[in-house]
Amino acid sequence: MPLDYGSRNAKHKNKAARPDPDSSRSSTSRYLFPVAIGVLLAAVAGIGWFLFSPAPAPVKPIPASTPVATPAKSQPVVASNPATMVDEQQCQGCHSEQVKDWQGSHHQLAMQAANAETVLGDFNNVTFKAEKETTRFSRRDGGFWVNTPGIDGKNADFKVAYTFGIAPLQQYLIEVGEGRLQALGVAWDSQKHRWFHLYPGQGVNFKNPLHWSKPSQNANFMCVECHTTGFKRNFEADSNSFNSQWNSLGVGCQACHGPASNHVQWTAQKTDLIHHGFDVNLKDKNATVEIETCARCHARRAPLDDGFTVGKRLMDDYLPSVLTRELYELDGKIKDEVFEHGSFLQSKMFDKGVRCSNCHNPHSTELKAPGNAVCLQCHNSAGKTSVEGVDGKGLQAKNYDSSEHTRHTMGQPGSQCVDCHMPGKFYMGNDFRHDHSFSIPNPERAQKLGTPDACLTCHEGKAGDKITAQFKLWGTSSAAQAPRYDESLWLIRNGQPGAADALYAQLQRSNLPAIQRATLLAELPLYPSEQALKLATQDLRHTDPQVRESAVRAISAFLPSAERAPLLAPLLGDPVKAVRIVAARDLLGASRNTGLGAAQANWNAAIAEYEAVQQSLLERAEANLNLAMLYQASGRTAEVEGLLRSALQRDPDFYPALVTLVQWLEGNGQVAEAQKLLGDSLKQHPDAALLQHTQGLSLIRAGKTTEAMAPLKKAAELEPQNAQYGYVLAVALHESGKVDEACALLEGLLKVQPANRNARLSLIQWYLDSGQEPKAQVLLQGWKKMNMGDPALK
Repeated sequence: MPLDYGSRNAKHKNKAARPDPDSSRSSTSRYLFPVAIGVLLAAVAGIGWFLFSPAPAPVKPIPASTPVATPAKSQPVVASNPATMVDEQQCQGCHSEQVKDWQGSHHQLAMQAANAETVLGDFNNVTFKAEKETTRFSRRDGGFWVNTPGIDGKNADFKVAYTFGIAPLQQYLIEVGEGRLQALGVAWDSQKHRWFHLYPGQGVNFKNPLHWSKPSQNANFMCVECHTTGFKRNFEADSNSFNSQWNSLGVGCQACHGPASNHVQWTAQKTDLIHHGFDVNLKDKNATVEIETCARCHARRAPLDDGFTVGKRLMDDYLPSVLTRELYELDGKIKDEVFEHGSFLQSKMFDKGVRCSNCHNPHSTELKAPGNAVCLQCHNSAGKTSVEGVDGKGLQAKNYDSSEHTRHTMGQPGSQCVDCHMPGKFYMGNDFRHDHSFSIPNPERAQKLGTPDACLTCHEGKAGDKITAQFKLWGTSSAAQAPRYDESLWLIRNGQPGAADALYAQLQRSNLPAIQRATLLAELPLYPSEQALKLATQDLRHTDPQVRESAVRAISAFLPSAERAPLLAPLLGDPVKAVRIVAARDLLGASRNTGLGAAQANWNAAIAEYEAVQQSLLERAEANLNLAMLYQASGRTAEVEGLLRSALQRDPDFYPALVTLVQWLEGNGQVAEAQKLLGDSLKQHPDAALLQHTQGLSLIRAGKTTEAMAPLKKAAELEPQNAQYGYVLAVALHESGKVDEACALLEGLLKVQPANRNARLSLIQWYLDSGQEPKAQVLLQGWKKMNMGDPALK
């Protein structure tokens, strides 16, 4: 799961020579300037909240003024009592055809009790040696056992409780006490019949966060929900234990269709009500209903509760990721393990109403037709689609299943549609997964942007150069085209001339996929201007909840809490939970300081939802930290320290909580305890950049600036990609009189992050202060080319 750590804004105190930020009348400039080291060091944390958690039974919102496209639901005829789960066996009598497809499928066998019939791996006293650990697999007393280092680093015997998956690999879940199920890091390759480690080359041992015994491998939270039906984590915070329950192992009927008790009741009335009694109709004309049902497991997302409620929007129960640079390639293709949903949302298929079941049999999980036949349902010589509900406008009459189109010999690699339009990657060692954005290969563009390409994957080196040249010859259109999303994003993320204009132009498109719009809104704070603020404000009323959620974050980056209140207050009554709670979180300051007037009641309800989101995930260190910071900001200070210590109990290696606790103790006069806590942690984890950085800040707060330089430098060396570490070190060097060294550091930082506004503004100021105006002018002109409308330039 992605963890999103923001940083607090703090107003820049030092007045610049030229340009003068204080001369700008624009409110967007107020919170977008470098932080003076005194303010930076006085601020508590620098770890902000992350919306990685769940929420409560939703408080019924006051209807929002923003139009929202909510998928229609099937309307029950006789709604008596809330539907409950039934034994999956009850489905089989009437739905034999679907059950026949389902049996033996990846869905049915997603999770099974470990026994002689279900375990595929070799447990005949076999030893597997990884880089730093040795694991032995054996059988005893009718069970399957693993001898491997546990959380303390000592080898011990652990019994396998469940199998996870069947092909191309099978994992094993170990029950370690307190109801915890942990996913073993050594898996069985069911194709090559061998053991292998899921994280090769990373030197994983018991000290590593990826070790099977660590919270990141806790299956109760990370895995089981999508491998069972009717799963509840049931974490008990007081005992720090799980009492997890499920209705049935595997992905059964009710995992997608919802609880079936009312449906069973109605079928007994001998009426044809196949979809009645369910809170969701997966054959709804709105494809989003089905797609969001699948996305609950086939998306990279964070939970917003313990489980999900069938029939609600995806973002009532989860926060899906946008196309971040860590998860997706620049052109939107899959990079990290993101599953299918995010890439599919970018496709023309999604835009035309294609749904998962048009290509896949949802019960067997297999393609509905062999070879290219699935694609030929729409892409064919007739130029017409045979799929009901799909918009066929724009389809070309063409023989796609031919060498004239594929440029490859039929039956050979490259002749299948998926070869070129759905390139993929291996995950978990041997699991090949196809990208679902259905892109068109273009090796020339890929070479320019540094993105993966189907042609270049097969044709490498000189062969790749030849295919690129040939591809250009095949091109038929010479007409000028509007700037592409990926080309614009390359300018934006690399701080190139024209970056701001490219960003604004993309956000003004009416046909931009919503997930791409949400991604660009996340980039918007790098390029502030009146136009940027206007664009973000417009998207607060977008029909897609992911766009509205991203727009809230962009607005919050631009404006102080009091000024963002009129814009964000309507979102407190948004129909979708994820939008409501991010608006509530970002209006916390306004509510506490000045009140929100008529919107106060909605804020009270929404911030209660945000709090409940965190409460429902108290097994996670992150949620405990979020609650601590919420309570600190809202004046409930008596609860802060306990939550921070609970966070470290959940995960001793969760450094943000440790750092926040250190700063909390310092702020409450417990300096010696804070220093001991930080010192002990550094002895155990000397290569933790955040801890080194925190040590440096702590020493500066104690007036020991000279001693602080070593840990600040160490942090910047350990994580050179973290601009904050480099920037803070540069500011510290500058205020210590080492101007040349500070300037050199920021010069290097700007080479790799040209769009870093803090670094650019500080370096301009330092150049001007030291009489190096020509250098300042070069930086200034480069800034203007990136974003002429930046308020700092006025």
